[in-house]
Amino acid sequence: MSVKSLRQTVQGLLPSLTPVRFVAEDGTPVARQPADYAEPPVAALREAYRRMVLGRRFDTQATALTKQGRLAVYPSSRGQEACQIGAVLALRPDDWLFPTYRDSVALVTRDIDPVEVLTLLRGDWHCGYDPAATRVAPQCTPLATQVLHATGMAESLRRAGTDGVTMALVGDGATSEGDFHEALNFAAVFRAPVVFFVQNNKYAISVPLARQTAAPALAYKGIGYGVRSEQVDGNDLVAVLAVLTAAVEHARAGHGPVLVEAHTYRMDAHTNADDATRYREDDEVEQWRAADPVDRLEAYLRSRHALTDEDVAALREEAEELAARVRAGMNADSVLDPLELFDHVYAEPTPQLREQRAQLAAELASADAAPVPHDQED
Repeated sequence: MSVKSLRQTVQGLLPSLTPVRFVAEDGTPVARQPADYAEPPVAALREAYRRMVLGRRFDTQATALTKQGRLAVYPSSRGQEACQIGAVLALRPDDWLFPTYRDSVALVTRDIDPVEVLTLLRGDWHCGYDPAATRVAPQCTPLATQVLHATGMAESLRRAGTDGVTMALVGDGATSEGDFHEALNFAAVFRAPVVFFVQNNKYAISVPLARQTAAPALAYKGIGYGVRSEQVDGNDLVAVLAVLTAAVEHARAGHGPVLVEAHTYRMDAHTNADDATRYREDDEVEQWRAADPVDRLEAYLRSRHALTDEDVAALREEAEELAARVRAGMNADSVLDPLELFDHVYAEPTPQLREQRAQLAAELASADAAPVPHDQED
């Protein structure tokens, strides 16, 4: 390879020096619009705003459910709505999404029943929806393991001759895991059609980004593996959707994987069990509150006369209806079958599992048949 060709190859991998953005914090267009990306149509932005309003209300309702004891835990994504909604809207329905435990809003945007989304966090099932039907993998709690799964699925789609794409949602903490780097290397070598979308919300639980990496940005981690990379303002939905749409098209066209880093912020604690005041200052939170992605997109659409007071009122009413459905679904007691413990361990149950299942079935039948003591009768 000549020096000129090498320079062109390297430049093609490099992310922008500063995060791509279309809209400033106050909702006005930035002075210098990105030359390499097309702004999404207004209709797409209106739908994205609708999804963000619904997602924000779902998130606050789920947070409230933890305080009522209806959920064991909930990792809020408040402040990251532009990332979650932008990721889903950049994909086709037949593309695959590989989410983390914090990406419940993305699943709701994928039109999965919100109660099924919360099944994992309620403790009823490891996954409350059908991954094959929804093309959404189970939400992943171990860091970065889903990145390998997304890469493997992408490679299988490529070998099958389809034009399907996978997207792996990743937090900044996951980029410190070996699985993340192994997935990037494999995807680059085999040109797997996968988009690695890193939501850099500045903290891996209580560990700030500066304690995780010395790289100028996480987007640069793709270059060493030959992965095209980009960074974007993660609180600017217009920019997120534009960049991710281009990344998905790049992967779908057979040009290989893309790594996109979104600079965003986790407004709430890591989970309801975390005390974020122990490792970050209130001033920092307030600074990011001024960059709220929902408010920013609303202001931008209003400035373009694409959103009215009546529109906003109607969307808020729709959001309240969603919250009511979530409350009703979560207030209903679950109907559980203990024998389901054995249904999804192996495709073909082992003799030991069959024996254990029969033993449990016999114990349950015996308990059901046992007479009720007089002092416990109605």
